[in-house]
Amino acid sequence: MNVAVIGTGYVGLVSGTCFAETGNRVMCVDIDQQKIDTLRAGKITIFEPGLDILFKRNLKEGRLSFTTNLGEAVADAQVIFLALPTPPGEGGSADLKYVLGVADQLGKTMTGYKVIVDKSTVPVGTADKVYAAIAANYSGEFDVVSNPEFLREGVAVDDFMKPDRVVIGAQSQRAFEVMDELYAPYVRQGNPVIHMDTRSAELTKYAANSFLATKISFMNEIAQMCELLGADVDMVRKGIGSDERIGKRFLFPGIGYGGSCFPKDVQALVYSADQVNYDFKILKAVEGVNARQKMALIPKITGHFGDIKGKTIAVWGLAFKPNTDDIREAPALEMIAALLERGASIQCYDPEAMENVKHVLGDKIRFCDKASSALEGSDFLVIATEWSEFRNPDFSMMASHLKEKVIFDGRNLFDLDQMRKQGFTYYSIGRQDIK
Repeated sequence: MNVAVIGTGYVGLVSGTCFAETGNRVMCVDIDQQKIDTLRAGKITIFEPGLDILFKRNLKEGRLSFTTNLGEAVADAQVIFLALPTPPGEGGSADLKYVLGVADQLGKTMTGYKVIVDKSTVPVGTADKVYAAIAANYSGEFDVVSNPEFLREGVAVDDFMKPDRVVIGAQSQRAFEVMDELYAPYVRQGNPVIHMDTRSAELTKYAANSFLATKISFMNEIAQMCELLGADVDMVRKGIGSDERIGKRFLFPGIGYGGSCFPKDVQALVYSADQVNYDFKILKAVEGVNARQKMALIPKITGHFGDIKGKTIAVWGLAFKPNTDDIREAPALEMIAALLERGASIQCYDPEAMENVKHVLGDKIRFCDKASSALEGSDFLVIATEWSEFRNPDFSMMASHLKEKVIFDGRNLFDLDQMRKQGFTYYSIGRQDIK
């Protein structure tokens, strides 16, 4: 098929590249000329494991191309994906100005039947608004489809190429048939393609992310109880995760969730509920727990050291999760801000996210080229992101670099017995402190 993808952000670039990988001719559109020039030159603009290989291969084969000209991309496209930003607006609502702005332009550009697909995460009723915006300028046949993405940063290529399920919301059989044909190569092993109406598809994405955020906040509440009652959250996690009704995933406690999806989508669903006069109490609590959890290490730090003014703190991890350079809503940044307010100095290391943080914090903190360099001259270590390279460090090296053998671990990377043997003072989440 000929496919157009409007927007070359995270979702757009992953989707466009993966569609090209199965033989489709994909043209991606963006208004940022510099970004388009960079992509045309074969340089990928996001960090996502495995994406660069597919990107370069399909660019070379001519199946993947880039333009700033919307009309050029739309002319021959059978399917047009809208992968545009929907940033939080006033009160948590999703701002649809980019989506509806492009829809308005499409109505002035289209000739012949096309399927327009909302790939962005959008509130219930957006497909109707997109349809109306196009129809205001175009009287021919077309369909608007809701096809939410369920990509996890760090494993997005696998998620796209081997999806657990594909959700398609449409109002016509013709649109379902087009989408089924497009996705057929990705579900050859029998994973379901689920047909539904557009409003149900739109709500499905918000419901999925909000439920996962709820699991995380619930376990962080359990972690708080474990600390107060002398229980071990790792044992509790294993005990409940073995129940197939609950499952093992998203039960790891820590310093809260971040990223581009969970915070925004929970907020947007709460807003949507408020708009129809429904008090979504569970999700409001989820937001509150997460905001508190991002600061969970601060009282542990001040409880141990008292005044930290003048202290130098090593921070490992800046991205909101490992295997990405995404720092949106990252707990590390909020924690760093709190430490700086208390007069501490920060020297940090992250394998991928430091350039993005430099744009935010500039010279307020020191960026190091290695994890070990961040430790040199630091009073103690704080771990904020669970990168694999942090899981089995040289503890002797750590002890020699730090002024004090003290670790505050926001991701529970290390075994308690191991830390006792190594002689570290060790604070984690929902487990016994080792002093």
